[in-house]
Amino acid sequence: MKRVNIMYGGAQYSVGEADVEAIKSAIERAHERGLADWITVNFGEGRPQPAELLVGPGIPVSIVPIPSDDPIPGEVEAHEEPAEPAAAEPGAGGIDKVDLGD
Repeated sequence: MKRVNIMYGGAQYSVGEADVEAIKSAIERAHERGLADWITVNFGEGRPQPAELLVGPGIPVSIVPIPSDDPIPGEVEAHEEPAEPAAAEPGAGGIDKVDLGD
């Protein structure tokens, strides 16, 4: 994994060379215990500064894994045809819900 972006309080943070499952586990542990906990992330571009985010019940946070070798969404090589979207199953909302224990 190239990095994981974390959206928190309207700002974007990141963790480089991150283990997505470890980040999810840290957030889930805080929710399971019912107590807030701190996770260490980076803030800023160029020379990121370490930052601590408080995670726990009632605190919205999202994680966005950024793979190192996948193209950026919306960028298509000039010689490639865009892929046809897959047909959705009836009743499928197209959004995955992750239960963070709230």
